[in-house]
Amino acid sequence: MDSPRDVDADFLALPLSALADAALSIARAGGASHADLRVHRLADQSLRLRDGVVQSAVDGSDLGLAVRVVVDGTWGFASHAELTPDSAAATARAALDVARALRALNRDRVELADEPVHPGVTWVSEYTVDPFAVATADKLALLTERSRLLLAAPGVHHVTASCLQVKEQVFYADLAGSSITQQRVRLHPELEAVTVDRDAGSFESMRTLAPPVGRGWEYVATDETWDWTGELAELPDLLAEKSRAPSVRPGATDLVIDPTNLWLTIHESIGHATEYDRAIGYESAYAGTSFATPDLLGSLRYGSDVMHVTADRTAPHGLATVGYDDDGVATGAWDLVRDGVFVDYQLDRAFATKLGRPRSNGCSYADSAHHVPLQRMANVSLQPDPHTDRSTADLIAGVDDGIYVVGDRAWSIDMQRYNFQFTGQRFYRIRGGVLDGQLRGVAYQATTTDFWGSMDAVGGPSTWQLGGAFNCGKAQPGQVAAVSHGCPSARFRGVTVLDTDQEARA
Repeated sequence: MDSPRDVDADFLALPLSALADAALSIARAGGASHADLRVHRLADQSLRLRDGVVQSAVDGSDLGLAVRVVVDGTWGFASHAELTPDSAAATARAALDVARALRALNRDRVELADEPVHPGVTWVSEYTVDPFAVATADKLALLTERSRLLLAAPGVHHVTASCLQVKEQVFYADLAGSSITQQRVRLHPELEAVTVDRDAGSFESMRTLAPPVGRGWEYVATDETWDWTGELAELPDLLAEKSRAPSVRPGATDLVIDPTNLWLTIHESIGHATEYDRAIGYESAYAGTSFATPDLLGSLRYGSDVMHVTADRTAPHGLATVGYDDDGVATGAWDLVRDGVFVDYQLDRAFATKLGRPRSNGCSYADSAHHVPLQRMANVSLQPDPHTDRSTADLIAGVDDGIYVVGDRAWSIDMQRYNFQFTGQRFYRIRGGVLDGQLRGVAYQATTTDFWGSMDAVGGPSTWQLGGAFNCGKAQPGQVAAVSHGCPSARFRGVTVLDTDQEARA
């Protein structure tokens, strides 16, 4: 759904059409079979407080233009910080020179999947209050108020508060005639409370579960989409209980995993594993390849029959949601895992043809004008049970002896996205189908297919929630992308659980 907001007037005032005309005319005359110009502007603000005192309030910006060309089956790329037609033309010449220089080394001819032309289109993400239109002093005042509220609670010794805010604007034009202007806003607010046991020389912490979202300042300032009042009120008691909780008993254990934790497992074990460039070894030096290789497409039993995972670049308020990707492809949604079987990958236009697909599914993105667009992750999500609105309590009721896992923390996974370990924020013992107090030091460990194969039930639509992260890294030189992952609560049988406190002492 398009937002009723417009692209900011100062971005539209840039000489976007003149830049495109200058760059693309040079590329066409230079023999490029494909060429695109991208003007990319990123504004960000980072606010951070400790114990109600401002530690930093940093504003950043990045603006530039980039030109990509394909000449004789070879990519060429160049960028420039100056937005003038002369600079755009010079950048196009530089991109042509790069393509010609690399042609002799290229053993993998670039063929781009077809895409309809999208002339003169605009897309803006869904938000109400532009966070960059709110005075920094007002934002800091709200974070200060909430920090002091937590500090006033018994047993809370320190509080950190932060909010990251980003506005991203992109203009794209190509030789085929597409001309696309987009704007999206995202933010990530977070508060963390710490309790210190000075006698034991130890501490415990617990932070809010509110995920980063593609929304405006209304997400932070009101309780309309997240219950800040309720969560901040209960956080001190939860933290106190956690500090007194016993350690977990290691072994095979039934788990009910909350969306606030499961989103990260989806990201690492499904999202990255179904990126086609990883699967064919193209992306391997940074964070590895994937066990989900093309010979397994359509046959790999990724998980149980209740596992239905989609990739979606259109999910409302998703961090990876956008109308058109950086290849000029109109975005959509598709299945990655259906009835537990691996059925598709995430693709850009160049990789779509390598897989024999007629069209990309819109997964190209660059985090700056000065970086080359890469195949990047969509909003990859586990779907809820479509037949019954099973609650989290219903899932817990089906466990005689197990653990309910809430919130994300540390994780690790191997270079093929197969062997992994995840911890969390809060852990509750389940006895006889009900919660029976918190536990400490829990980590669950499995292989990807064993873990998802052990999932015997998922919650209904009322349990589904969108989580995510601002800082998904990929490529060399490194790029960062924001991505969301939705999921319901889910139940897993016989998953190996470790005592991290015991492991640390070993």
